[in-house]
Amino acid sequence: MTTLVRLTATALLDHAAGLGELLTDAVADGASVGFLAGYSADQGARWWRGLEEPVKEGQLLLWAALDGPRVLGTVQLRLTSYPNGRHRADLAKLLVHREARGRGLGRRLLELAEQGAAEHGVTLLLDTQTDSPAEQLYRTAGWTAFGTVPDHAADPAGVLRPTTFFHKALS
Repeated sequence: MTTLVRLTATALLDHAAGLGELLTDAVADGASVGFLAGYSADQGARWWRGLEEPVKEGQLLLWAALDGPRVLGTVQLRLTSYPNGRHRADLAKLLVHREARGRGLGRRLLELAEQGAAEHGVTLLLDTQTDSPAEQLYRTAGWTAFGTVPDHAADPAGVLRPTTFFHKALS
């Protein structure tokens, strides 16, 4: 049974290996999430461990979809520490393992991040590779596209791709 939980800094460290495997799966599947092909699960685990302080300080809220000890999905909400930006946050790293797709986990994780944002009184911003499956999820969840930047980010193969930016006002 899959459970959705908010990860504390301690839980983040406990699940770093599984989060690293999830990140590696996403990159291997072509997701443009900041990493290039060949990224290993060990490198991913180290990257996740590097988020311990922002989670501990409350600047990064993190949820995971867990099936026992296995990490099937995750999403981040990055709050800003700038006084003039406390009304907004970035949604990032919405990832669902290829083996767990089609079960609604992405939508459920997105809803958790939206609820977390609403609790902090912020609106949300995000970006995603144009024409990716994630773009359709955001559109059907009520997000509004407000621009596309050509050649904004490289995909895992290193090819520059356009990025579409979205926002959603939460009440």
